[in-house]
Amino acid sequence: MNKEKVRVISNPVVLLNLCTMRDKNTDSQGVRIATRKITRCLLYEAAKNLPLVEHEVTTPLTTFTAKTVDPDINLIISPILRAGLIFTDEAIDILPQATIRHIGMYRDEKTLQPVWYYNKVPMDAPNPEKFYVYITDPMLATGNSLLEAIRLYANKGIPIDNIKVICIIAAPEGIENIQKHYPDIEIITAAIDKCLNEKGYIVPGMGDAGDRIFNTL
Repeated sequence: MNKEKVRVISNPVVLLNLCTMRDKNTDSQGVRIATRKITRCLLYEAAKNLPLVEHEVTTPLTTFTAKTVDPDINLIISPILRAGLIFTDEAIDILPQATIRHIGMYRDEKTLQPVWYYNKVPMDAPNPEKFYVYITDPMLATGNSLLEAIRLYANKGIPIDNIKVICIIAAPEGIENIQKHYPDIEIITAAIDKCLNEKGYIVPGMGDAGDRIFNTL
């Protein structure tokens, strides 16, 4: 594992809510609230790569030159359905200029391979260096679904440095799988857990993130 390309965000707010989210006795509402608080912290960290420009602003007292996010970039938040949706509300609040492009995949429980069922990324990418993409999924388990999503954007010519994977809990096996194919991509997470079990679930993890977030246990 290339630890230089994995950023673990472990401030006290994240750790507090990670503990709540993992607890099997936390109900779905509690899981959603805790998860949203973590996703906000992770998105703030991810946004550090956005280019800035100077902009003249007039306050009630004076006019001065401030810095702001370059309005000419194309910022994309790409949640992997369904669990990745938990990032969407926070992303729109923090980065209102972002476009949300959903990716629908589910994991075949026998092969652990992703199965496509929805793709909202059929857009062109002129001036691909101006595109910044955050692919979101609460759990980075095998990494197979995230690999498909990364490939979708990389094949459009968007620089790997402009594509980030944002997850809450990651397994070492999933990180290694992604780095084997895209060694330079940055992964932002709140925790790296011990391993995957024989069914491809992260241990200790939090169980099935989608089921716990959307109360479909």
